[in-house]
Formats: sequence, structure tokens, C-alpha cells
Amino acid sequence: MGEDVRLRAVVALAQAMAAAHTPREFWRAAALGARDALGGSFAALSVWERDHGRLKVLVNAGERAVGEEEFPDAETYPVYQFPEITEFLHEQWAGGGEPDAWVETADDRVPTGRVTGLRRRGRGCCVVAPIVLHGRAWGELYVARPAGAVPFDRDDSDFATVLAAVVASGIAQAERLEEVRKLAFTDPLTGLANRRAVDTRLDQAIERYRVDGSVVSLLVCDLNGLKRVNDTHGHAVGDRLLERFGSVLSRCGAMLPGALAARLGGDEFCLLTVGPTADEVVAVAEELCVRAAELELGEGVACGVASTGDPIGPLKSARRLFRLADAAQYQAKAARSAKPVVAGRDGAVIRLADAPPGARDRRRFRDAPPQ
Repeated sequence: MGEDVRLRAVVALAQAMAAAHTPREFWRAAALGARDALGGSFAALSVWERDHGRLKVLVNAGERAVGEEEFPDAETYPVYQFPEITEFLHEQWAGGGEPDAWVETADDRVPTGRVTGLRRRGRGCCVVAPIVLHGRAWGELYVARPAGAVPFDRDDSDFATVLAAVVASGIAQAERLEEVRKLAFTDPLTGLANRRAVDTRLDQAIERYRVDGSVVSLLVCDLNGLKRVNDTHGHAVGDRLLERFGSVLSRCGAMLPGALAARLGGDEFCLLTVGPTADEVVAVAEELCVRAAELELGEGVACGVASTGDPIGPLKSARRLFRLADAAQYQAKAARSAKPVVAGRDGAVIRLADAPPGARDRRRFRDAPPQ
């Protein structure tokens, strides 16, 4: 393969990875780009999970064998079956060497794990290139050719090393972008999601509710006594109270599959769920109230719930569900209730949420015009 052809292949690989919008798209682009660049029929991208001592396959791309899934959930291999990624490579790097790729064939006399895999899947040879990120082995790039095809040679393994470096650069860039995305959607004090994340997820949830009727529930709560703590003990202590309540909220939210726990700002928090019934959400809200009341220095929490699983009337927008949950929380706070107030189960909540601005209750709910 000429130098110009390989240069174009590297550029194509980098462009394909840069165009990916999701991790799976990125993994697939990396594997297919490397496969095409090396003239293979199949490629896989795996990550080394050090805490579990295994290689986890992220994607199988190209001509897959029977039983191989494109994005396997549980295809892993103990690294002791592939000692080169933990022993040989480590010693080579420690000695100042480079993490070079290598070639294995199905007719190799030593039946390594990869040789056995080649034979089992009807492939003739493979080239394996370690992916190094931040000076450590991140995983590996694996490209194979079918039985009977021309085996990979030293030039191919050298080129695979280059491709692995390009993939590593793409992974590093993707990680930076993911970190920026997390910062944009994460509350820096508690580590929970922020209001922007809630707005985005709530819009998606309401769309799903309209499509298939999935139950969408929103729990909004206000941590009582934060101002007193700040005034009496200082804002550092107040921040610790917020952090501790955030942990309690996260723990309770874990009882609801897929729940999003968030800090809306100040002393206001919420849980957003799609799927669990209204009763399940209310039960978690009750548990949250109990646990919040046990926090040292705190004065409990005012908690309101609004769910499409309750009789709350037409839901024209995500904003209305927010207004209902907010009104329920306000009702709980006004009544000093130790339990959650639930829209559709407390007659005053819907009237309060739908009251025009300036009417009987002056509370300005989120985004004023009622929907």
C-alpha cells in the first residue's frame, strides 16, 4: 500500500471519528476506519478494565462471525489470557520502547488466546495494536483478515501502530468534549445534574409520554432551614448541608430505575423519572422526607410531586408538569408538611398552578404563563 493511500486512510479515520456524535458511533468509526486502512475484513476495539482485570470489547465491526454482536454488552476476556497487554508491553515501555503492534496467524504453533480465537472464527490472521492514552495502556485495536487471505506483515503492524495512535488522539479529544459536556450539565457543588440537564431530559420525557404513554413524574423539593444555617454557621457549613442532602437525594433516586437527580439552584432540588408509577415515586418522596429530616442542622424538606400517572389534566408542555410539581412543593412548604404533597391528590395544587399571575397566590412559578 502506497504512502499516499495510507495517508488518505489516516485522514479518513480521523474525520470519521470527529464526525461521531455518540460513543458507539465513535467506536464503530474507529474500528471500520482501521479495518479499511489495513485491508482487513473485521475489526474490534477493546478497553482494558483494570479494576476487573479484563479486556471489554466495545465494538465488533465488519464481517462478524456467528455469535459476535456489533455492540456486545458482556464480551470480555481475562487479561491473564493476553499477558502481552499487562506484562510484555509494560516492560517494553518501562525500558523506553514504543508500544508496537504485532501480528498473529491461525497457523502459529503457540495456541495463544488470539490464535485460538482466529481458528474458532475462521479467520487467518490479525494485527493487534495497543492504544495508549495519557501514558498508560487504554485498550487495543484488533484487525483481522479471513482464512486464505494474505497475512499481515511488518509494514502492516507498523501502520497499525500509527492508526492506534490516531485512535488514541480521537479518544482523548472525545474525553475532553465529554468532560465539557458534563460540566455544562452538572452542578459543581453536589455533582448532581443541573437545571439545564433537567430541562433537556424533561422535554425528551414528555415526548416519550406523548408517543407511548410512559409515566413521567417530577419530584421538586426545597431544603428547609438553609438560610438559618448560612447565617448562623456560615456558607461553608451550608454548602456541606447541600452536599449531604444531594447524597440523600441521589440515594433515594437510585430506588427508581433511570431517575435523574438534580439541583435546580440554591436550596431547590428535583428527581425526574420515566417509567415508574406515580405511587412508586410518591413512596420514594416519602422516604426522602424522612431521611432529610434526619440531617444534622437541617430542618427537613418541602416536597411536591406531579406525575402523568395522576389526574392532573391535559399536559401541553413540560413547563406545566414543572409548574404542578412546583405548586405542590409550595403547598407542602406553606403547610409545613412532613410528607410530600401530590398534584392531583391535593385539590389545591392544580388550582394554584393554573392561577394567573398576581391572583390569590403571589408565588411566581417557573416561567410564568400557565400552560
